[in-house]
Amino acid sequence: MVQPTDLGRLVEEVLVLTEKDLSKHRIQVETKFHDRPVVSVVPGQIEQILLNLVINARQAMPHGGRLRIEMKTNAHANLAEVKIVDSGVGMSREQLGLIFEPFYTTKEPDENGHGGSGLGLSVCRQIIEQHQGRIRVESVVGKGSTFTVKLPLDDESDD
Repeated sequence: MVQPTDLGRLVEEVLVLTEKDLSKHRIQVETKFHDRPVVSVVPGQIEQILLNLVINARQAMPHGGRLRIEMKTNAHANLAEVKIVDSGVGMSREQLGLIFEPFYTTKEPDENGHGGSGLGLSVCRQIIEQHQGRIRVESVVGKGSTFTVKLPLDDESDD
Protein backbone atom coordinates (compact mmCIF):
# COMPACT_ATOMS: atom_id res chain seq x y z
CA MET A 1 0.00 0.00 0.00
CA VAL A 2 1.32 3.44 -0.95
CA GLN A 3 2.05 5.58 2.07
CA PRO A 4 4.21 8.55 3.12
CA THR A 5 7.62 7.09 3.96
CA ASP A 6 10.86 8.49 5.34
CA LEU A 7 13.34 7.53 2.63
CA GLY A 8 16.21 7.80 5.11
CA ARG A 9 14.62 5.13 7.27
CA LEU A 10 14.49 2.75 4.30
CA VAL A 11 18.17 3.37 3.55
CA GLU A 12 19.05 2.79 7.21
CA GLU A 13 17.08 -0.49 7.24
CA VAL A 14 18.93 -1.70 4.15
CA LEU A 15 22.27 -0.87 5.75
CA VAL A 16 21.31 -2.84 8.86
CA LEU A 17 20.32 -5.81 6.67
CA THR A 18 23.62 -5.71 4.74
CA GLU A 19 25.98 -4.65 7.54
CA LYS A 20 27.53 -8.08 8.17
CA ASP A 21 27.97 -8.85 4.47
CA LEU A 22 29.52 -5.45 3.75
CA SER A 23 31.86 -5.78 6.72
CA LYS A 24 32.84 -9.33 5.76
CA HIS A 25 33.84 -8.07 2.30
CA ARG A 26 35.77 -5.10 3.74
CA ILE A 27 33.42 -2.48 2.29
CA GLN A 28 33.65 0.91 3.97
CA VAL A 29 30.24 2.57 4.10
CA GLU A 30 29.64 6.31 4.20
CA THR A 31 26.24 7.98 4.32
CA LYS A 32 25.54 11.60 3.58
CA PHE A 33 21.93 12.61 4.19
CA HIS A 34 21.47 16.26 3.27
CA ASP A 35 17.93 15.82 4.59
CA ARG A 36 15.34 13.08 5.02
CA PRO A 37 12.77 13.36 2.26
CA VAL A 38 9.32 11.83 2.63
CA VAL A 39 8.09 10.00 -0.44
CA SER A 40 4.73 8.41 -1.19
CA VAL A 41 5.64 4.78 -1.98
CA VAL A 42 5.07 1.15 -1.19
CA PRO A 43 7.85 0.97 1.44
CA GLY A 44 8.68 -2.72 0.99
CA GLN A 45 9.13 -2.30 -2.76
CA ILE A 46 11.46 0.68 -2.41
CA GLU A 47 13.41 -1.07 0.34
CA GLN A 48 13.85 -4.06 -1.99
CA ILE A 49 15.17 -1.77 -4.74
CA LEU A 50 17.67 -0.16 -2.38
CA LEU A 51 18.71 -3.58 -1.10
CA ASN A 52 19.27 -4.81 -4.66
CA LEU A 53 21.41 -1.76 -5.48
CA VAL A 54 23.53 -2.13 -2.33
CA ILE A 55 24.04 -5.86 -2.98
CA ASN A 56 25.00 -5.15 -6.59
CA ALA A 57 27.47 -2.51 -5.40
CA ARG A 58 29.02 -4.99 -2.95
CA GLN A 59 29.35 -7.57 -5.70
CA ALA A 60 31.13 -5.00 -7.88
CA MET A 61 33.79 -4.70 -5.14
CA PRO A 62 34.99 -8.28 -4.61
CA HIS A 63 38.17 -7.23 -2.77
CA GLY A 64 36.88 -4.39 -0.61
CA GLY A 65 36.13 -0.80 -1.45
CA ARG A 66 33.95 2.16 -0.61
CA LEU A 67 30.19 2.45 -0.74
CA ARG A 68 28.70 5.92 -0.40
CA ILE A 69 24.99 6.59 -0.12
CA GLU A 70 23.82 10.16 -0.52
CA MET A 71 20.31 11.46 -0.11
CA LYS A 72 18.79 14.86 -0.73
CA THR A 73 15.62 16.65 -1.67
CA ASN A 74 15.24 18.67 -4.85
CA ALA A 75 12.25 20.76 -3.81
CA HIS A 76 12.15 22.66 -7.12
CA ALA A 77 11.68 19.40 -9.03
CA ASN A 78 9.56 17.87 -6.22
CA LEU A 79 11.91 14.89 -6.08
CA ALA A 80 13.88 12.91 -3.54
CA GLU A 81 17.22 11.63 -4.77
CA VAL A 82 19.29 8.69 -3.52
CA LYS A 83 22.74 8.01 -4.98
CA ILE A 84 24.51 4.73 -4.42
CA VAL A 85 28.16 5.11 -5.35
CA ASP A 86 30.64 2.24 -5.38
CA SER A 87 34.38 2.06 -6.03
CA GLY A 88 34.01 -1.22 -7.88
CA VAL A 89 34.95 -2.60 -11.26
CA GLY A 90 32.65 -0.29 -13.22
CA MET A 91 30.92 -1.02 -16.50
CA SER A 92 31.60 -0.32 -20.15
CA ARG A 93 29.36 1.91 -22.26
CA GLU A 94 27.99 -1.21 -23.94
CA GLN A 95 27.07 -2.77 -20.60
CA LEU A 96 25.41 0.47 -19.45
CA GLY A 97 23.10 0.29 -22.45
CA LEU A 98 21.97 -3.20 -21.49
CA ILE A 99 21.86 -3.50 -17.69
CA PHE A 100 18.17 -2.64 -17.35
CA GLU A 101 17.18 -5.24 -19.96
CA PRO A 102 15.61 -8.43 -18.57
CA PHE A 103 18.06 -11.35 -18.25
CA TYR A 104 21.17 -9.27 -19.03
CA THR A 105 23.90 -9.74 -16.45
CA THR A 106 27.46 -8.47 -16.09
CA LYS A 107 28.15 -10.98 -13.31
CA GLU A 108 30.41 -13.93 -13.96
CA PRO A 109 29.42 -17.13 -12.17
CA ASP A 110 31.11 -17.47 -8.78
CA GLU A 111 33.09 -20.50 -7.57
CA ASN A 112 29.78 -22.34 -7.00
CA GLY A 113 28.53 -21.58 -10.50
CA HIS A 114 26.08 -18.92 -9.29
CA GLY A 115 25.74 -15.74 -11.30
CA GLY A 116 23.10 -13.08 -11.52
CA SER A 117 19.77 -13.80 -13.16
CA GLY A 118 19.70 -10.45 -14.91
CA LEU A 119 16.30 -9.60 -13.49
CA GLY A 120 17.17 -7.37 -10.52
CA LEU A 121 17.82 -4.09 -12.30
CA SER A 122 15.01 -4.66 -14.78
CA VAL A 123 12.55 -5.16 -11.92
CA CYS A 124 14.03 -2.17 -10.05
CA ARG A 125 13.44 0.12 -13.02
CA GLN A 126 9.90 -1.19 -13.47
CA ILE A 127 8.99 -0.58 -9.81
CA ILE A 128 10.60 2.86 -9.77
CA GLU A 129 8.67 3.84 -12.90
CA GLN A 130 5.44 2.55 -11.32
CA HIS A 131 6.16 5.06 -8.52
CA GLN A 132 6.57 7.82 -11.15
CA GLY A 133 10.30 7.87 -10.49
CA ARG A 134 13.37 7.16 -12.54
CA ILE A 135 16.74 5.45 -12.21
CA ARG A 136 19.97 6.37 -13.93
CA VAL A 137 23.48 4.94 -13.90
CA GLU A 138 26.91 6.36 -14.62
CA SER A 139 30.02 4.21 -14.60
CA VAL A 140 33.72 4.19 -15.43
CA VAL A 141 35.53 0.90 -15.94
CA GLY A 142 37.96 0.37 -13.08
CA LYS A 143 36.59 3.26 -11.01
CA GLY A 144 33.03 2.29 -10.09
CA SER A 145 29.40 3.09 -10.69
CA THR A 146 26.79 5.54 -9.46
CA PHE A 147 23.12 4.61 -9.44
CA THR A 148 20.73 7.52 -8.91
CA VAL A 149 17.12 6.90 -7.94
CA LYS A 150 14.68 9.81 -8.07
CA LEU A 151 11.22 9.54 -6.53
CA PRO A 152 8.45 12.12 -6.23
CA LEU A 153 8.10 13.74 -2.82
CA ASP A 154 4.96 13.04 -0.84
CA ASP A 155 2.42 15.77 -1.66
CA GLU A 156 1.50 16.17 2.00
CA SER A 157 5.04 16.51 3.39
CA ASP A 158 6.41 19.85 4.54
CA ASP A 159 9.79 20.61 2.91
